Amino acid sequence: MRITISGKNLEVSEYMREVAVKKLSKLERYFPQDAEVQVTLSVERNRHIVEVTIPHEGRIIRGEEISGDMYASMDNVLDKLEKQIVKHRTSLKKGLRVDAFAPNEEDYEDDEDDAPRIVRVKRFDIKPMSEEEAMLQLQLLGHSFYVFQNAYTNQINVLYVRKDGNYGLIEPNN
Repeated sequence: MRITISGKNLEVSEYMREVAVKKLSKLERYFPQDAEVQVTLSVERNRHIVEVTIPHEGRIIRGEEISGDMYASMDNVLDKLEKQIVKHRTSLKKGLRVDAFAPNEEDYEDDEDDAPRIVRVKRFDIKPMSEEEAMLQLQLLGHSFYVFQNAYTNQINVLYVRKDGNYGLIEPNN
């Protein structure tokens, strides 16, 4: 696995880098040797955040953990990722073609007023998929919604998680 570790609001020490690589190597059994893993370590106030993103066969497996200690966050995110991988192992092995949010993000600088504004733009490729594939991708990403092109209608749909734990689907009315 090729592991890329970056820091946001913190400089990643060599020791922290070694610990992250050692812990992430536990996931090697699930992925081929050329798999890429992006790890972002950040600190906001007293919150230590670890984000791990693993693009694999058109999917993105992602986990994020926040705690008061960077090493605890690292342990927790690895547990979360391993549970996701095991839970979705059969679907991952099927090799379904599922695309997700690409890491093309642009952050805008703060302006002078406190009015609500767009602070981040995400761009991603949309390819046709079934509603079931979109539900799987939503679960893998851990987001509250997922935008996709419905393979049956060829229209852009939004799948979201409802408060009751079920899913909702937003379709355009054309």
